[in-house]
Amino acid sequence: MSTEIAIETRGLGKSFGSMNAVEAVDLRVEAGTVFALLGPNGAGKTTTVRMLATLLRPSRGTATVFDHDVVGQATAVRSMIGLTGQYAAVDENLTAWENLRLFGRLLGLSRRAAQDRAAELLEEFELTGAAQRRVSSFSGGMRRRLDLAATLITVPPLIFLDEPTTGLDPHTRERMWGVVRGLVGRGATILLTTQYLEEADALADRIAVIDHGTVVAEGTAGELKASIGEEMLRIDLADPEQRALADAAVERLTGITPLHGDNPSTLTVPLSDIGTAADVITACRDSGIRLRGFGVDRPDLNSVFLALTQRPARTPLPAERASA
Repeated sequence: MSTEIAIETRGLGKSFGSMNAVEAVDLRVEAGTVFALLGPNGAGKTTTVRMLATLLRPSRGTATVFDHDVVGQATAVRSMIGLTGQYAAVDENLTAWENLRLFGRLLGLSRRAAQDRAAELLEEFELTGAAQRRVSSFSGGMRRRLDLAATLITVPPLIFLDEPTTGLDPHTRERMWGVVRGLVGRGATILLTTQYLEEADALADRIAVIDHGTVVAEGTAGELKASIGEEMLRIDLADPEQRALADAAVERLTGITPLHGDNPSTLTVPLSDIGTAADVITACRDSGIRLRGFGVDRPDLNSVFLALTQRPARTPLPAERASA
């Protein structure tokens, strides 16, 4: 039995003048799954979503949503999708209750059905106590939850969630993950963009890592982790000023450029042979590099991200944790 394809793109790209925001993206997303676009800021994730949602006209390539061309059949595509962008789209002058009821009516629900659905979503997103407050008085996290609730007034076949949990505290993020799983359980397809590794790992059936407007790797979380080797050697330097010296020593021995995250004192090296770890440590010491410690870890999505983009992935900021 053939699998229904929700999204298919071939060489999809977008330029703004001389700048290529998206170079050429090839995607194939099966219906009824969660597909994550994982990448740093400026990688081209949002531009890709906006093209698929018919909000931007592609400069090149093709894209279809359930076999409907996003350019030639844009009206049909819009009838099959829902989109939550990075910024709240609700009316600040209305209450949360009024916003959700209005969205329901605009989407064709009867007066009673719109009221019932608004009540359900307010409870689901823990906003019942703020239902009669104007949105202008909401915190950033509360606005984000309301925006997500508005997207889910109806459940279209395909839902784009563009960094949906940015600005949410860990509790609300976990709750949103449960909502996403519930939507897929009801038959929806989710295209999720995120900078959060744990989000992609927790939710996605398949992940495409996008950087500089190009898909640099795709697979399941397990496949991506396996692609960079079985083990990762972590070296903690006593003096971060010796990082360049350590990089050179490792590269001379292994031919591999070490990976760097946020911590300037730490470098990691993918290992195809665990026996190489001892040789690397010896080479560092022979080069006069002072070590604070070292260890061998299993690769995770952060290792994949660093290996593919040479940039650390995002972790929640304290301000975000307090924004709900």
